[in-house]
Amino acid sequence: MEYKRLPDINGWAALRAVVEQGGVNPASRSLSVGQPAITKRIRALEYCYGVALFEKHGRSLTLTTAGELVYQFAVETLDKQAALEESLQLLSRGQHQLRLEMSLSIGEYFLSNWLVDFARIHPDYKVRSRLGYGRDIEARLSRGIVDVAILEAPPEHTDILVQRWKEDELWLVCGPNHPLAATDMISIDRIRAGRYVLRELRSSLREHLDNALRSIGIEQVNCVLEAGSDKSIVEILLKDDLLSFLPKFVLQDLVETGKVHRIKVKGFRIMRTLWIARRKDRLDHTPSDAFIKMLSIPLNSIESHITE
Repeated sequence: MEYKRLPDINGWAALRAVVEQGGVNPASRSLSVGQPAITKRIRALEYCYGVALFEKHGRSLTLTTAGELVYQFAVETLDKQAALEESLQLLSRGQHQLRLEMSLSIGEYFLSNWLVDFARIHPDYKVRSRLGYGRDIEARLSRGIVDVAILEAPPEHTDILVQRWKEDELWLVCGPNHPLAATDMISIDRIRAGRYVLRELRSSLREHLDNALRSIGIEQVNCVLEAGSDKSIVEILLKDDLLSFLPKFVLQDLVETGKVHRIKVKGFRIMRTLWIARRKDRLDHTPSDAFIKMLSIPLNSIESHITE
């Protein structure tokens, strides 16, 4: 197949900069080129595709419907180009790269140990890690700029392969000063009467919790505080008389040592699965295989695994 009238990658960069920086002037500053050059690149891109990318509303520019499609394609292609350049640089130095992303709860609890252990087992691999919200990670994984993702909900994109990693449960807990700190079990009705500190609405944990509560007829609880990390919530529980639902893997040691108190709910448990996700066209990626294999080894067994 012969490719004709291929777009210039600088045109994609100009389009992206105009959209994300909010106009031609800030785009020219971000790319360190003159304003006429930005305009020329946009016009060349419009000529290449045969469509108008922007329409004017007073002094502002708005993407056309066609412009939205070209912009999304430009973002994906530029991200893949940046990832390719970095991978090639690492390859030229005899290294291999793993681009790893995970949801906030999982990363906050596991990431530091994973990075240390993986580096000790595979010193030739370089890991780029990032934490985020599940939907954002799924989008980046689908665009091919993430190799492996560890998530609290399975992605639904057709290009992504998911496998079960770990079973988890959300526990209802309180601090030692809470009135329920000496109570082992409550009824479902008493859930409604509590005051809670919970994860933020966009988090996978909160979505799972809200869905579970709705399944037993509780549309919402009295959430007086929201926090962006599980560790912050634990610290709040230790200082205030609030309740929370948090992952078992975060709470188990804290409950066993008596720092927080678990309260069971009669006839109600919130079970969930944690997932490993990767692109179907990256199943022969050696660093990804090595990392997924490491996940099957308990963290307290890593040391013996290394010395064998």
